[in-house]
Amino acid sequence: MSLRSILRQLGLGALAFAAATGAAQAQLKFEISGSGANQIPVAIANFVANGNPPQDVPQIVRDDLARSGLFKNVDPGATPLSETSPVNFGEWKGRGADAVVTGSVSRLADGRFDIRFKLYDTGRQQDLGGIALTAAPAIMRLSAHRIADFVYEKLTGEKGVFSTKIAYVMKFGAQRYELQIADCDGYNPQNALVSKEPIISPAWSPDGGKLAYVSFEQRKPVVYVHTVATGQRITVANFKGSNSAPSWSPDGRMLAVTLTRDGNSQVYLVNADGSNVRRFTQSGGIDTEPEFSADGQIYFTSDRGGGPQVYRMPVGGGDAQRVTFKGDYNISPRPSPDGKSLAYVSRRGGRFQVYTLDLAGGQEVLLTDTAKDESPSYAPNGKLLLYATDVGGRGVLAMVSSDGRVKQRITTAQGGDVREPTWGPYLP
Repeated sequence: MSLRSILRQLGLGALAFAAATGAAQAQLKFEISGSGANQIPVAIANFVANGNPPQDVPQIVRDDLARSGLFKNVDPGATPLSETSPVNFGEWKGRGADAVVTGSVSRLADGRFDIRFKLYDTGRQQDLGGIALTAAPAIMRLSAHRIADFVYEKLTGEKGVFSTKIAYVMKFGAQRYELQIADCDGYNPQNALVSKEPIISPAWSPDGGKLAYVSFEQRKPVVYVHTVATGQRITVANFKGSNSAPSWSPDGRMLAVTLTRDGNSQVYLVNADGSNVRRFTQSGGIDTEPEFSADGQIYFTSDRGGGPQVYRMPVGGGDAQRVTFKGDYNISPRPSPDGKSLAYVSRRGGRFQVYTLDLAGGQEVLLTDTAKDESPSYAPNGKLLLYATDVGGRGVLAMVSSDGRVKQRITTAQGGDVREPTWGPYLP
């Protein structure tokens, strides 16, 4: 059975969406709606700058914090303040800021930039620390994201994800497919692979060094593991029929894949080097879209009960347990990083939307207000989800907070279709 036939039976046909490309990264547009329950007012002062830095570091930090929905940016005024400038806590508190960041950006003799900052709690009049970074012009945005991560963690107690990466597949015209890696805000897209044939189902390894994906360059779906730094790759599943839907185990030693080598679509386990293939599910239906969870389960989509629903089984084997019961069409399961929640796409009333399920209490939450959602993917801190959707006939990348309060869409003037975005792990 072909992959297209499997997807058609499950109703998982690919949807087309628009996303950012390298040529259009300066034309990105962010639309943010909603806010967190308790926003923290923070002022990111203009940094003292020397040597014409190519990026506005404090503005990138402001944008990052705003997109989280947990922070309210307070007007910093026009005066630049370095990390050594005296801080008038009473004045900042009077402006409404609970925290303030000051800093500097200076060009070094070798062309790199020295970036320094300090974070202060205005109420307690405390120095909360800071770090010094050295960055080439090409990675100054990454340095700004790391500053935002520092501020986020100090003020919320949770790790920030602004310096993480995302991956997705872009399609241009009839015969150009690009597997792209970008900053999590959509900037700095880079091609990991370009092909005349479709590329689908990218999945990050736990250490962020590899991507598994499916390529049709052999005129059939084959699963590869691709090393991001070198571009080298190996074939891990190239059996008779369809090879699809790779997912990494938490330790990175094996993959769950969907194969039709024995007939219908079923889930198999395979070592990350392609060895030791063994069947995992045993059903007369279609089992696909496997995803490992942190607590030793594999979640997958199956039509064994009639329509597509989400099931789970222990990695070591056992009985399949149905997980989703509301609605007659639930697909694309994605366990949260802590294993406590499950995100998935549900079709109800003709709308495909992202839901989450509290796995202990059974409470279901609708997160999105769009109608053609696909491929939800958790940020590594579990606080945001990335997905793709369609708005007014035009595709966008979108994010939503795990409580559904904050929604954002990333659009660009550049043409192209994006499918199956996936959020990468924390990087060293």
